[in-house]
Amino acid sequence: MRKLIFSSLILTGAHQPVLAQNTESEDSYHLPNMVVTATRSEREKKQLAAAITVFTREDIEKYQVNTLPDLLKRATGVDVVQSGGLGKPTSIFMRGTESDQVLVLIDGIRFGSVTLGTSPFEVIPIDQVERVEIIRGPQASLYGSEALGGVIQIFTRKGAQKQEPTFTLDAGGGSYDTAKVSGTVSGETNGTWYTLGASHINTKGFDAREPTPGFFGVNQPDNDGYYNTGLNARLGHRFDNKAEIEAFFMRSEGKNRFDGFDEDRSEFFNHVVGLSGRLFLTDYWESSLRLGQTRDDNDNLDLDGNFSTKFNSTRWNATWLNTFKLSDDHQLILGSDYRYDEVESTTLYTELSRYDVGVFTEWQGRFLDSHFLTASVRFDDNEAFGDFVSGNIGWRFNWDYGLSAFASFGNAFKAPTFNELYFPDFGNSGLSAEESTSVEVGLAGDYDWLRWELRAYHTDIDNLIGFSFNPNTGNFGAENTDKAQIDGIEAEIGTQILGVNAQLGMSLLDPRNRLTNTRLPRRSNKTLSFDLSRSFGALETGATLLAQGYRYDRQGNTNKVGGFVTVDLRSAYQFNKNWKLSGQLNNLLDKQYQTADTFYTADRNFFLSIHFTH
Repeated sequence: MRKLIFSSLILTGAHQPVLAQNTESEDSYHLPNMVVTATRSEREKKQLAAAITVFTREDIEKYQVNTLPDLLKRATGVDVVQSGGLGKPTSIFMRGTESDQVLVLIDGIRFGSVTLGTSPFEVIPIDQVERVEIIRGPQASLYGSEALGGVIQIFTRKGAQKQEPTFTLDAGGGSYDTAKVSGTVSGETNGTWYTLGASHINTKGFDAREPTPGFFGVNQPDNDGYYNTGLNARLGHRFDNKAEIEAFFMRSEGKNRFDGFDEDRSEFFNHVVGLSGRLFLTDYWESSLRLGQTRDDNDNLDLDGNFSTKFNSTRWNATWLNTFKLSDDHQLILGSDYRYDEVESTTLYTELSRYDVGVFTEWQGRFLDSHFLTASVRFDDNEAFGDFVSGNIGWRFNWDYGLSAFASFGNAFKAPTFNELYFPDFGNSGLSAEESTSVEVGLAGDYDWLRWELRAYHTDIDNLIGFSFNPNTGNFGAENTDKAQIDGIEAEIGTQILGVNAQLGMSLLDPRNRLTNTRLPRRSNKTLSFDLSRSFGALETGATLLAQGYRYDRQGNTNKVGGFVTVDLRSAYQFNKNWKLSGQLNNLLDKQYQTADTFYTADRNFFLSIHFTH
């Protein structure tokens, strides 16, 4: 069946259109005002109604972040919850939705655990990342399942595409005996580009969790270390007829210590491998194909260091896109996706694989010079639960005086995970997909010295998967028991005054269980971030403030976790065009806080690094 569906997809999708510009062109990798994830084609942000945050490689180096979660917590509408220090499990809650209702792509390929439904952000090496695009709000009409709260797409390093090879080398160390080193080489010759990179980080860490009472309590007062070795490679060629082919690869592998009841360490392996090609069939028709595989493997060890359990996920992906340029102001995209998920585990799941086939179309248009419309619809056939149709429409108006207005409406769904469907004595193969509808409106202003944006949104979610007690089996099992309503306001302001760059982001959130009228767990209802930076010749300085309100760790609003305010400082000095020294002081106020109940976060800490580019 798998081969039959895959073959039919190839035959029917071989002529799908995509934008007149490559969906992952070199320009789109480096320009923060261009985005590809929101429409699966390259567009300017100011032409779209979607809420978008883009981090480029320059941002990653400017903010001196050492992990992907540290970068993501800078995005408005994104709540990062960590269960300990470096490498520890990290959950992303986007606009108040569940952590498994966010789709994660790496170079256009789905990534993450098919058993948990989440992605291990904590083990993706930030040194192998070129760019991150975050689209907040439902995107199921383009991507299918999981894109209920939004989409995070991670683009791996592409490097400098220059005739002469470019080399980079970074090394640093800091608190908790943390050390990191990375390097890349990249270039282009005769239409062929290449990138090769490697990185390693290790830390002794700190105690991940405070002592907890009870039968399943934990009391392990030790340092929980972590190390991760990453690799990435990219090789592509552009032919005389503008056709392109590219192969890419990213891998991370390492070990992690944590505090657990019967397991306290893990060995992980993650990789993404893919092949893509595109061809201009006519002046108005571009067709592209992308094939890929992702893996998320975890072996867990018991308290004596012996093998205990394993949970391995493999996802096969195939995508065809076709973009038709109907006129200078209108274009049509047709696409199809095929996904095949597999599980290998010591746990005896009742099913070990499933497939999903989706077909979609999107129209993008411009009217009266200043009005932009996008409309998309998608049909998914999922082996586990059946069919689903999703849609989205967005409108944006850019006024001559720098003002913009926008509105959008869409629905989305999330297919049940393997744990929810097939885990022994818990899974329920009769589960329905979680479903949502969302509406959003907003205003924005863009001037020479000031940029601002204000958005309000409302989301209803039905068929939320919870659990209930089954008296026949004596176990708790997965059920479509809950409903949720999420109302939120987001504001962003950016300005430059007297050489000082300032960025302010705010999110106000009310995520409610509609049946119990309680707040959804692990979501803060208030978040404020403020970043200041200034250059003094070769010296760059910056500071970041992050403030979050309290949250509840469990259903029913029990186990309250207090809010916090942290301040981070950073500085960098450019000695010459090749050498730079940078340093950061995090948690300046030495705030003792938690984002997940009983799990510690880092005290005041520092990190120094040296950077070489040639």
